[in-house]
Amino acid sequence: MKKLAAIVLLFGLMSLPAFAQSGAETYASKCKLCHGADGTPPAAMAKSMGIKDLKSDEVQKMSDADLKMVVEKGKGKMTGFAGKLTPAQIDDVVKYVRTLKK
Repeated sequence: MKKLAAIVLLFGLMSLPAFAQSGAETYASKCKLCHGADGTPPAAMAKSMGIKDLKSDEVQKMSDADLKMVVEKGKGKMTGFAGKLTPAQIDDVVKYVRTLKK
């Protein structure tokens, strides 16, 4: 019985990476609707909700810690994602936002 439990546990641990989302996947599922596929929000949303272009100097000059805080707690009309995303997912989204350049 112990061998069976060990095998099940090992199999479960081996399959964990398959469930992890990359920063790009998390961005696509949680951020893209408002911030746009490439980090540029639709013009109407940018104007009415004050959504920033993630490729802008203003956003790209923010520290990783500041970006992480915005994702966690929200800013302006943006809701925070603390408790909805894991800390690792938030870190991955911040890394992905860094890849969005003009």
